[in-house]
Amino acid sequence: MQERVSCGDGTHKMSLPAGSSQSNGSPHGTMEYMTSPDNSAQAEAWNGYEGRHWAERQRRYDALNDAANEPLLEAARITGTDRVLDIGCGNGRITRLAARAGAYALGVDLSAPMLERARVSAQAERLDNVGFAQGDAQVYAFDSGAFDVAVSRFGVMFFADPVAAFANIGRALRPGGRLAFICPQDFSGSEQATVFAAVARHVQLPQPSADAGPGSLSLADPEHTARVLTDAGFREVVVSGVELPHEWGKDAEDATGFLFGWGPMQHWLRDADPAAEARAREAAVEAFRTYETASGVRLTAAHWVVTALRPTP
Repeated sequence: MQERVSCGDGTHKMSLPAGSSQSNGSPHGTMEYMTSPDNSAQAEAWNGYEGRHWAERQRRYDALNDAANEPLLEAARITGTDRVLDIGCGNGRITRLAARAGAYALGVDLSAPMLERARVSAQAERLDNVGFAQGDAQVYAFDSGAFDVAVSRFGVMFFADPVAAFANIGRALRPGGRLAFICPQDFSGSEQATVFAAVARHVQLPQPSADAGPGSLSLADPEHTARVLTDAGFREVVVSGVELPHEWGKDAEDATGFLFGWGPMQHWLRDADPAAEARAREAAVEAFRTYETASGVRLTAAHWVVTALRPTP
């Protein structure tokens, strides 16, 4: 059983059951679950429907995002002696790949359902140099200088205070330690945007914007990203563009069912007229049909691969 206690700074700490958060080789002692009150909505979502949806569809989400693995890990340049921190690790795909390449990898995420899937997957792959901890990287009490590399696959766009979050991640890195993450570029004109535009002709959807605060596009502006990282204490920030294929489903109907089960879509359509939602689903099927291939529905999207260094004294 986990015990939740309120702290004087408004964060929360939760002691983790023995053996649940880490495996052999961890550079840490006791792990604690800490969440900033500013990120409480994210914590609620990822421990509710959204987290369960991702955990129960681990293979689907890996198929959607696995094309990002190679450019991210190439940018991270993990060696056999590296201790790796995976931020927003979700079901632990990158954490496990990092553990295979390095000496040890720790995945941190808000979502208990996804972390449970990550642990089960690591055990199935017989990895004994990987661990997982529930927590908010913006305030998590990492040991100073405990890691050589910090990585993230689409997991660093949701911080309420990104400068504070990256500063905290930076403190977890040794001097000269490396940061590498991948995040989406602006959706405007993307193939995914055409699908959402088709849906939006029948139901109301929010307009994605890099200025809307925490969210998938919060780091879509590379100049803003460079400022955030510089203000957080990083140096030698490099932002490089990459286009990647994303596998949405076996056919247009399957991709549509996956999209409409996605947590944000469920939230946006909670008050939608059923007839309008049915028309929106039909429109999505037709939009996805454009991207059907012999191996399934494939949409290409543009992303940023971002690297930076924690400076040496």
